[in-house]
Amino acid sequence: MLEDRIIMAHGSGGRLSHQLIRDVFQQAFANEWLGQMNDATVLPKEPGQLAVTTDSFVISPIFFAGGDIGKLAVCGTVNDLAVSGAIPKYLTTGFIIEEGFPVAELLQIANSMAAAASAAGVCLVAGDTKVVERGGADKVFINTTGIGFIPTKRKLSPERIKPGDKIIISGTMGDHGIAIVSQREGLEFSSPVVSDCATLNQFIDSFILPGVKCMRDPTRGGLATTLNELAGQAGVAMVIEEELVPVSPAVKGACDMLGLDPLYLANEGKVIVIVNPRDEAAVLDRMHGHPLGKDARTIGEVLSDESGLVLTETVLGVRRILGMLEGEHLPRIC
Repeated sequence: MLEDRIIMAHGSGGRLSHQLIRDVFQQAFANEWLGQMNDATVLPKEPGQLAVTTDSFVISPIFFAGGDIGKLAVCGTVNDLAVSGAIPKYLTTGFIIEEGFPVAELLQIANSMAAAASAAGVCLVAGDTKVVERGGADKVFINTTGIGFIPTKRKLSPERIKPGDKIIISGTMGDHGIAIVSQREGLEFSSPVVSDCATLNQFIDSFILPGVKCMRDPTRGGLATTLNELAGQAGVAMVIEEELVPVSPAVKGACDMLGLDPLYLANEGKVIVIVNPRDEAAVLDRMHGHPLGKDARTIGEVLSDESGLVLTETVLGVRRILGMLEGEHLPRIC
């Protein structure tokens, strides 16, 4: 039988390591590719251009309203591929587990990863497990690498962004950030805030048209920082209308109480879309037909200015600079 808690011997490479892999990870992630159980998984050729991304997850708490570190690891990596225009296909994962971590919670995280991967249509095909001494980590850290393929005629890049292009956001801002900070600090609101953690690839497939120039998911640093990254890469300026940015009443109330700005809070199930005006209405219509896009709206446009600045127009009609996030807003948010 598997131990109730992780011990150092689970990372030894011996019998307990094999038992852990068999009873937790193989049980949760079972598929023909992982079943090869070799030092490297051999994958089939796929049409299109190869896309690869990697990410590490150190979120605290590891279980939160709307998900857990396992679901977040899959969603975050799948979304990085999807907003690049790739069709996500495969994931690898590495676990760093602290001695004493409950095996039941590890299995819960693995099953959550498996469910998220299955929903996104991707396979977990390779992995690794390391155990560190008690106090050498905080419960569990996860690394994931994603592999996808970009269809031959699909090209998304900040270089394609031009003056006059519209800026669309797929939903409300700040849900993930407030969900994490409220649970971490033991705060209770009249309307509980749930993380927006979700895989975006099938949603993106529903609306991507030739007029879509570029996409990004506004995770750490939120909408403001992500737009600054895009404006800088594209060599353009952007302006958004403050009152058009969707924010749920619960998140707005929490931000007012905590002194936080929802434009800088992390999201884990939203996408920024820069689109040619001719396809703006069609993209919005398709977004509204999907559960993840019911609150989608155009919030601004690209300006004929090479400054790389992002501006926000306030309800008073005054424009101010919306800079990148300075310092650490909310640590260990993903």
